[in-house]
Amino acid sequence: MASKGSSRTGSKDDGKSLKQTRRRLSVMSDNKLIEGMDSVNLDGKETETVAAAAPSSGGFIVNSYGGYSKKGYAPYNPKKKNQDALIMAEDPKTRSLLLCVLDGHGEDGDKVAQSIKGKLANYLFKHREFATNVRNAITDVVAKIEGEVLRDMSIETDFSGTTFTCCLIRGNTCICANIGDSRSTIGYRNDSGGITAVALTEDHKPDLPAEKARIEAKGGRVFAVEYDDGVDGPPRVWLGHMDVPGLAMSRSLCDAVAHSAGVSSEPEFVEYEFSQGREDLILVLASDGLWEFMSDQEVMDIAVNTTEPRYAVDKLISEANERWMREEQVIDDTTVCVAFLGSFMANGGDSK
Repeated sequence: MASKGSSRTGSKDDGKSLKQTRRRLSVMSDNKLIEGMDSVNLDGKETETVAAAAPSSGGFIVNSYGGYSKKGYAPYNPKKKNQDALIMAEDPKTRSLLLCVLDGHGEDGDKVAQSIKGKLANYLFKHREFATNVRNAITDVVAKIEGEVLRDMSIETDFSGTTFTCCLIRGNTCICANIGDSRSTIGYRNDSGGITAVALTEDHKPDLPAEKARIEAKGGRVFAVEYDDGVDGPPRVWLGHMDVPGLAMSRSLCDAVAHSAGVSSEPEFVEYEFSQGREDLILVLASDGLWEFMSDQEVMDIAVNTTEPRYAVDKLISEANERWMREEQVIDDTTVCVAFLGSFMANGGDSK
């Protein structure tokens, strides 16, 4: 790998093999703390996976939902932790459903994601504007929690952070908030009776014109690492004077060093009205462990051929894991949340 002036350690062949298997990971540099490879911090404990499948209540358009967070696989890190997190919570008072996926990265990415998971629903449902202005409530709560995590001296946040994608569903409205490259996607019935996928959120990649302009205005740089096999990795964010942190997204929570180079923690909002002129069937939120090698359409084609969200989640994670091993010989942590909408499979069968 040639990385525009960055140094390399270890044997040439070992370094080449190791770095090429990590080319798609969220953070890339020669700093072991950034990579999450510091053996001192490998305590043998794993973040527990989260699984759920439940019929929704309170008159939601969502008739059932389920999610699972699965730890990935890295042959160079046998004590790897699951750095993803999944949130699924209902607020009966406002008849709201909160679905959220976080994808942590860096040495303490798991701690960042889990800290946010532990606070988000509670803070959000109690926010003074939650019932009247969801956007303001989410913006305030995300900023508040991020500040608390940054001030927590037990969590390394210079080179650790997380993505954040959430859908707050109330009545017929879905308000999406996105930070980073996790994604929310909707699937609706097309004219031929099949399903068509449309992404609700846009992945915050550093080479998007507006994102790149903000980063460069702050003195940061955006470029992809060039590998010895001739295949480039994704565009990454670097300090103006040093090849760190190598963050493969333009927005994230925490990541103090990357934020000094123009990375933003501001959520991007999308407001979506369900089934306006078409029949929406399925909503999927996932970390890039799913999206890296699967398109929105491929994901929906799999999900639509299942009878319950939990089965859709299982099939999607299995397929994503197989593709990771085939393409990269590593598997990223993969978190998937699936919601069935309206009458789709509400009684164990699709109503057409």
